Amino acid sequence: MVNADKYELYPGKTHPIGVSIDRERGGVNFCLYCDESVTFVELLLFNLHDDPEPDQIIRLDPLIHRSFYFWHIFIKGLPENSYYAYRVDGPNQPQNGRIFDKHKVLIDPYAKGISRSLWRREFACLPGSNLHTSMRSCVVPLTDYDWQGDRPVNHPLNESIIYEMHVGGFTRSPSAKVKHPGTYAGLIEKIPYLKKLGITAVELLPIFEFDDRHARYVNGRKLVNYWGYSTVSFFSPHSGYCVNPHGARPVDEFRDMVKALHQAGIGVILDVVFNHTDEGNHLGPVYSFKGLANDSYYFLVEQSKKFYFDYSGCGNTFKCNHPICEKFIIDCLEYWVRDMHVDGFRFDEGTILARGENGTLLAHPPVVWGIELSEALAESKIIAEAWDAGGGYLVGSFPGHRWAEWNGIYRDDVREFVRGKPGMLGVLAARISGSADIYQNQNELPSNSINFITAHDGFTLNDLVSYNHKHNLANGENNRDGADHNRSWNCGSEGPTKDEKVNALRQQQIKNFAAVLMLSKGVPMFAAGDEVCRTQLGNNNAYCQDNEISWFNWDLVKANKSMLQFWQRLIVFRKSHPRLFRDRFFDGEVNRRGLADITWHGCRLGKPGWHDPHGLALAMTLGAREAHQDMHIMFNMYWYTLEFELPQVKGKKWYCAVNTALASPADIAETGKEKEYKGVTFNVDARSVVVLISR
Repeated sequence: MVNADKYELYPGKTHPIGVSIDRERGGVNFCLYCDESVTFVELLLFNLHDDPEPDQIIRLDPLIHRSFYFWHIFIKGLPENSYYAYRVDGPNQPQNGRIFDKHKVLIDPYAKGISRSLWRREFACLPGSNLHTSMRSCVVPLTDYDWQGDRPVNHPLNESIIYEMHVGGFTRSPSAKVKHPGTYAGLIEKIPYLKKLGITAVELLPIFEFDDRHARYVNGRKLVNYWGYSTVSFFSPHSGYCVNPHGARPVDEFRDMVKALHQAGIGVILDVVFNHTDEGNHLGPVYSFKGLANDSYYFLVEQSKKFYFDYSGCGNTFKCNHPICEKFIIDCLEYWVRDMHVDGFRFDEGTILARGENGTLLAHPPVVWGIELSEALAESKIIAEAWDAGGGYLVGSFPGHRWAEWNGIYRDDVREFVRGKPGMLGVLAARISGSADIYQNQNELPSNSINFITAHDGFTLNDLVSYNHKHNLANGENNRDGADHNRSWNCGSEGPTKDEKVNALRQQQIKNFAAVLMLSKGVPMFAAGDEVCRTQLGNNNAYCQDNEISWFNWDLVKANKSMLQFWQRLIVFRKSHPRLFRDRFFDGEVNRRGLADITWHGCRLGKPGWHDPHGLALAMTLGAREAHQDMHIMFNMYWYTLEFELPQVKGKKWYCAVNTALASPADIAETGKEKEYKGVTFNVDARSVVVLISR
C-alpha cells in the first residue's frame, strides 16, 4: 500500500546532483539529471533495502520540480539510510538513442550506497517493470564518521612503491586465516604484512559497486565478474567486500580500511573505470544512465543510435567529454578524495578520457584537464592506462603534464631483455634510466612513468618464467581470450616441474625482474603475490576466476620466505638510494671523485656495445653526491659467466649488495652488512644481476 502523504514536499534545488542531507531543515534534497525529452519522473521511497514495494511514490511536477535538465525535490522528515529509486519516461525511439521505459526502476548515478538484495540482472534487460528485482539507492549520511584526524598520505609519486591488489582476493583464501575473508576488514588484518614488505601505496582493483553475482558455469565451476571492471555505481563502495553490506556500513567499512592503511603510512590508489559501464550494449540491462539520458552518457552509432560504439571492448563507451559526464567524473573523484580520503586514481583504458564527443582523440580533452587542474585533486596521484580497445595509444603523449602513465613499453622491453632477446641494450638503458626517450621531450619527469612488469591483466611474475603459452581453458572461451604475445619464457619446461635446475633458474629470473624494476628510475609497481611466487597456473586473463586461481595463497609466505626476504630487502635498498628515485633525468653531472651521475659500460669500461645485435650484457655506474653511495650495476643475460671490469672509486671501496645468482640469504645483503669486494673485475654469473655500492 503506497503512502501518499507521509512527508512534507518542497520544490528542492538543482545542486548538488544526487541526494544531500540537510539536518537543519530536517530533510533530504534529491536532484537528478535527465535528457531534455523526459516527460515524467517518479521517486520511489523504500523503508528497507529489500522491500519489494515502495512505501511512497512521489510523482514530480515538471512545473515545480524541473529546472532545464534537472528534476529536484526536497522531502522533509525522510529518515537517513532510507532507500530510493526512480522511474523515468519519455519517447521510446531506439533509432534516435532514446529508450525510456516508465516501468523500469533506475538507481541514482550519484548514490553513495546501493542495495543489490533483490537484483536480478536478466529482468533489467527486458522491457517493462522490474520493481521486485531492481536495485535501490541509499540516502547515506557522510558527516558522522570519526576520521580521528586522518588525512591522505600523499607520498611523493617519485618515492612511491605501488602494490597492485584485489581487495577480495587478498584474504578470500582459507589460508589467509582472517576473521572476515574477502573484505575491507580482512585486508586491515594483513596491514602488518604490507608494512613489513615496504610498499608505500596499494592500488586497489575496482572497488566501485559492481555486479559479482551474474554467473556462468564451466565444468561445474562458477565464473563471475571477479576483477570488477564493469561499474554499476561510481560513488558507492562495493558491498561485496563488506561485513555488513547495507545502509551506510559499506562507506564506513571502506573508510575503516583507508584509515588503517594511512596509520601504517600506506596510501590508497583506486583503479577506476570511467571508460564504460555495466549497462553494456543494446542487449544489456537498463538500470541507470541508459534510462536517464542515453545519448548524453554513451557514444551511439550515428546511423542507428540503437547501437553503441565500443572503444572499451566491453559493450559501450562512456562519453567522458560531454559536459554532464565531465562533471560527473570530476564530482566523483573529488568525492572519493574529500569524503573517503583516497590518495589517487589509476584510470582504466584512460585514453577514452581523451576522446571527444565524436570519438576522435583531442589535444586538450576537457575532462583530462579538468582533473589535472582541480584544486580538490591537486595532491592526488593521477595515473592513466594510456591505451584503449579502440586503438588509441598515448604512452608518452597523454594530454596534461601531471598525469603518470602505465608504461607498457617498459614492461615489454624489460621482459624481452630478461628472457634473453639479444640487441636490447639501448632500449634497456632507456627504460632503466626513466624512459627519457618517451617522456623528456614532453617536458615530463621520470615519475610520469609507472614501471611495471606484471599486473592483474596477464601472467603473474612466477608464471612469466614458467610458461611459454597462456593456459586459459578454465575461462570457458577455448583459450581464445587473453594476450597471445606475452614475452615469457618457461626456463625449459612448461608449467610446474620437479626439475631442480629449471626451478632454480626460475627463482633467479624472478629476482632479475625484481632487481631491474627496483633499480629503474620511474615509479615501480608490482602485482600482489609476485613477492612470494604466486601462480595462476598459466592463466593470463583470470577476470572471472573468484577462486584459488586468483586468490592470494598465504601458505606461500612461509613456503617462499627467502623470495619474500629478497623483495623486502630490495625495497629497503631502493628507498636508501635517492639516485634511484630522484625525479630528474640523468644529465651527465660529475661528482668530486670524477664520476658522472650515470656512465654506461659493457664488460669493458666505457664500451656498452649499443649496436651489438647479439648484446645481452650491460653495466652502469651511478656517481652519487658526497653524502651518498656510488653504485655499479651489472646485467648479464647470457647463458654463461662474464667478467666485468670495475671502475675505481677514489677514497672508497666496493661492497656487494645484490647478486641474484646466489642462494638466499647471500643474494641480497642487509643494509650496512654488505661484504667488501676487492677485485678489479667481477665474474657475473649467467642470467644474473649484481649491484655494488661504494663506502
